[in-house]
Amino acid sequence: MKSLTEYMTFEVKTRRSFVNITSDVSKLVTKSKVQEGLCLVNAMHITASVFINDNESGLLHDYEKWLEELAPHAPTTQYDHNKTGEDNADAHLKRQVMGREVVVAITNGRLDFGPWEEIFYGEFDGKRPKRVLVKIIGE
Repeated sequence: MKSLTEYMTFEVKTRRSFVNITSDVSKLVTKSKVQEGLCLVNAMHITASVFINDNESGLLHDYEKWLEELAPHAPTTQYDHNKTGEDNADAHLKRQVMGREVVVAITNGRLDFGPWEEIFYGEFDGKRPKRVLVKIIGE
């Protein structure tokens, strides 16, 4: 069995952002030389997410709006977590909704997606470096 472990680091300039990382992950699949297997992509921070969906700007805007309605950032005093000196309770909640990781099958040396599927890194408490783990295993 072959395996590859790589870390990607993201530091977005805004508090919240969505970054399409499909091509970066695809390059790592090629680098791994795995033809049949699995690819795990995992956010390594509790205020960031990895998810799969359509790369359509309207949908990404809808996510932003929907998540802010579910867990608004302000007022920060509405969250008990923020009483510890943090101001990112909303980011923890948004991550919980969007998820921690994705697993994608590798078939014939390529990520095996359904129509329109792409991998995104979701940042909910940005302006600092955060890591994403990519673990590829297979034959």
